[in-house]
Amino acid sequence: MDFEWVAIALSDVTWISLAFFLGFLSRLIALPPLVGFLATGFVLNYLGVASGETLQKLADLGITLLLFTVGLKLNLKVLIRPQVWSVTTLHVSIIIAMFGAAIFGLALMGAPLFSGLDLKISLMLAFALSFSSTVFVVKALEEKGEMKSLHGRIAIGILVMQDLAAVIFLAASTGKLPSPWALLLFLLIPLRPIFHHLLQKTGHGELLILYGLVLALGGAELFELGGVKDDLGALIMGVLISTHPKSKEMAKSMLGFKDLFLVGFFLSIGMSGRLSWEALIIGLLLVPFIFVKSAFFFMLMTRFKLRARTSLLATLNLTNYSEFGLIVAAIGVTNGWMDGEWLVVIAIALSLSFVIAAPLNNIDNRIYSRFRGLWMRFQRSERLPDDRVLDTLGASIAVFGMGRVGRGAYDKMRGLHGETVVGIDSDDELIKGHQAMGRKVLHGDPSDADFWDKIEQVHSIELVMLTLPNLQANLDALEQLREISFPGRIAATARYPDEEEPLRQSGATAVFNIYTEAGVGFAEHVEVQNQA
Repeated sequence: MDFEWVAIALSDVTWISLAFFLGFLSRLIALPPLVGFLATGFVLNYLGVASGETLQKLADLGITLLLFTVGLKLNLKVLIRPQVWSVTTLHVSIIIAMFGAAIFGLALMGAPLFSGLDLKISLMLAFALSFSSTVFVVKALEEKGEMKSLHGRIAIGILVMQDLAAVIFLAASTGKLPSPWALLLFLLIPLRPIFHHLLQKTGHGELLILYGLVLALGGAELFELGGVKDDLGALIMGVLISTHPKSKEMAKSMLGFKDLFLVGFFLSIGMSGRLSWEALIIGLLLVPFIFVKSAFFFMLMTRFKLRARTSLLATLNLTNYSEFGLIVAAIGVTNGWMDGEWLVVIAIALSLSFVIAAPLNNIDNRIYSRFRGLWMRFQRSERLPDDRVLDTLGASIAVFGMGRVGRGAYDKMRGLHGETVVGIDSDDELIKGHQAMGRKVLHGDPSDADFWDKIEQVHSIELVMLTLPNLQANLDALEQLREISFPGRIAATARYPDEEEPLRQSGATAVFNIYTEAGVGFAEHVEVQNQA
């Protein structure tokens, strides 16, 4: 037996077990498990456990798959909106100027760790701190089922623009231009029909997952060979097949793999360098500045005609530092521009920003509802067409979430009650498809306090049917219904038995387990056919 591999395996068992334990503790205190994974990295770092080969491979693969799945869900139309590219450009410029001046000022004063930094390096650090974490934001949006919401699309669009800026910076910092062979990467665009054809033929099982891995890892490798950031290749490959009807199914199939591999990424943050009191104090002092970043995000978004709620929710998603800061620091350390302790400083600030951002994202709708008067002061009277509070057109039955279950519920209720039924969803493309088929479906968000405030004033809805993608989305909608003391009936869907009781406790008058009840519905359908 190869005892070297035994040692590696034991090391991996250590971090896997500790990650599970601390992730489980985080869940018990209503924090995302990723907070426990970050803590695991720092604990292992303190104990002197080095990052193993398996862990690093998991981290790299997790980020690649994450960006691939982002590409699968990305709408390129979002990137060309002024609310995305203008906000990103202005925000990065403002933060670099402010943070850069502050860092350079501390360097001139001879502050520990800052002394020796010139203006160029100060601006580089400020550039790193201006970014928000793609990994964290996508994870948070997916858990709440808000990837397709307007604030989710705006946040993802801003992150993609930041990632593009990161690619340019990395190329410039290394002094290397992409290889001339990189021009061949443009051939991937005319090859898209072939990718689509293969996707159509893969079926719905293990070949679909394997094909996703081929596209993600193959795209990353091709871009790496062309001298372009490999993660961008995974993102582009996702975008190339995002218009195919099976792209959503592929994203769902790969979800578990991506989540597992991302554990390695969160652990590797805490294990990126040796802790010291100096690094810990500076890392802690950097944390409050995420709210400075947030303030500018909110102000800029509202100036570009986004509603106060949309701006706030997108801002809270972006209230964190980015893993890109570690990459920038690593470049600076490698080139001898800064002390190696900056890796630890940014890792601490990044990790603590996640700890703060996680609970804020869990209560984002409550933050908006409780201080709505304050946020509304910044809202402009003129707003975008897709960011206005919707009118339910006098409907008495509202179906929230027009996926497969919602669509079936809408058709059945319309057959029974006529045109008094309205469907509501936050996915623009899905809405257009339903409208083209003659369904009365509107753009909206059931966790929107402004929407329910309007419903309370001009009340006509008697039955709310919640068929939202996950438990948290349903609970957020139920919370808003409680806020307005909604007197009608509320039916909600659950995927697992342990979700039923929380829904009832939150105010649902009827809970339908879509997996358990599917068999009942199938049997009833067969009996009806037999009688006919």
